[in-house]
Amino acid sequence: FMFKECFKLFVIKLNSLLSNIARKMKHLAAYCLLVLGGNATPSEDDVAKFMKEVGVAVDKDNLKTMIAQIGDKKVHEHITEGREKMVSVSAAPAGAVATTAAAATEEKAEEEKKEEEEEEVDADMGGLFGDEDY
Repeated sequence: FMFKECFKLFVIKLNSLLSNIARKMKHLAAYCLLVLGGNATPSEDDVAKFMKEVGVAVDKDNLKTMIAQIGDKKVHEHITEGREKMVSVSAAPAGAVATTAAAATEEKAEEEKKEEEEEEVDADMGGLFGDEDY
């Protein structure tokens, strides 16, 4: 079963990169591999058995929580929802940056107008020192 070898390598890599998150994600990775292998809705026992077969420790509480969170939805539905959330999260900062840039442009334009008005005032002060006759 080629998935077992891939899963072993995946878990080893995950554990080295993200120790705490990896411990939680390995259950999801096993679940997804079982789905890819043809089991449309793996049970808690299926995931635990698969993980034990490849020599990975199972945290029963995390596994139970994960299975409950997956619920009746298919894996692809969760992935689609996750993508939509990521798009909305990544779009917000871009909008904020655009708003900030627009505000900065408006402020710059207002400053330029003020500078122009100040220059006009300076030009009109020619008679201040009594040189109006010239």
